[in-house]
Parts: sequence; structure tokens; C-alpha cells
Amino acid sequence: QVQLVESGGGVVQAGGSLRLSCAASGRTISTYAMGWFRQAPGKEREFVAAIGWSAGITYYADSVKGRSTISRDNAKNTVYLHMNSLKPEDTAVYYCAGDFYPNHVLRGTAGYWGQGTQVTVSS
Repeated sequence: QVQLVESGGGVVQAGGSLRLSCAASGRTISTYAMGWFRQAPGKEREFVAAIGWSAGITYYADSVKGRSTISRDNAKNTVYLHMNSLKPEDTAVYYCAGDFYPNHVLRGTAGYWGQGTQVTVSS
């Protein structure tokens, strides 16, 4: 079993930056694809970004492309999401997800999920 714990959320002004962290425990995630999703109030959960096990392959939603960077440190068993130029519409609970199969992460059906961290962007 893998436990995922997100951190780094908070309140930030529009135009600011945040780095979210997802720390894994229980087993190594070095062979897992990892991803970030978000869910705003009244909306469905949506894909934000994903990274392959080797960190050489990354995917981004159009809404965050160019403003966000997903990265991983397998030695620390941690995945990061660095977001710049934040907008009020980025306000959401951000979830970390992981799975051995990359398609499961991309489809939002990953086997492991964290509890989420709130990001609020004020205008």
C-alpha cells in the first residue's frame, strides 16, 4: 500500500507562486506514474499534470501549461507541483495520485490518492 500526503497549499495572491508537495510512504514510488488533480467547489475533479516514473515524460492540462512544472525526487519519494502566475480560477483542492500504470493516472483512475491540500488564489 502507498500513502500519499499533500502539503504546500495555502492562500496566495493572483500572480503568485506555490509549490505543492506529495510525500509517499509505505513503499517506493520510483516505478509509479504520479499526477496532480484538482477539484473546485461545485465542479468535477480535473487533471492538472502527470509525470512518468523516469521523470522524462510529463503531461499538463492546457489550463496550467506554461505556468506549472511537475517534478519528482525518487530519493525522497516525493512529487512536486510548482505553479506560477496563479489565477483565481486555480482555486481548488489539489490531490496527488499515483499508479503503476500511467494511463490510470492520466484517466483519473489511479489506485492511490492523497487527501488533498487547499489552494486559494485571491484576486
